[in-house]
Amino acid sequence: MKHYINMALLYAILAMIGGVFYREFTKFNGFTAKTALSVIHTHYFLLGMVFFLLLLLLEKNFSFTSTKTARALTTYHIGLNLTAVMLVVRGITQVLIPALPSGISAAIAGVAGIGHILLGISLIFLLLQIKRSVLTAQI
Repeated sequence: MKHYINMALLYAILAMIGGVFYREFTKFNGFTAKTALSVIHTHYFLLGMVFFLLLLLLEKNFSFTSTKTARALTTYHIGLNLTAVMLVVRGITQVLIPALPSGISAAIAGVAGIGHILLGISLIFLLLQIKRSVLTAQI
């Protein structure tokens, strides 16, 4: 359970850093339009901090953690952070290079898509693990 609370704390800090970076970077560059940097804060708060706080509560009640859970969580971390890095890359390029070549734009979108896919797959595996644990606890 200590791991879950530590991860929630780490992602809360990353969320705050992302929010401050968005505000200061766009203000420093005089950029007022919408940018992908604006959603890093919410991605890390919801998919990071809130997610791991929920896992903490579920672990306390159902003890679902196993080696399969560790693999799924590793994939989740990779997916979430890959997605966040691509949001930073997309946001910085939106501010500094408004007319980004289509090939580079597609590459950024593709890597971000891989991050989202990893998030989705790991989330399904975690939910299945929790479901098995809940059903076992009811018997």
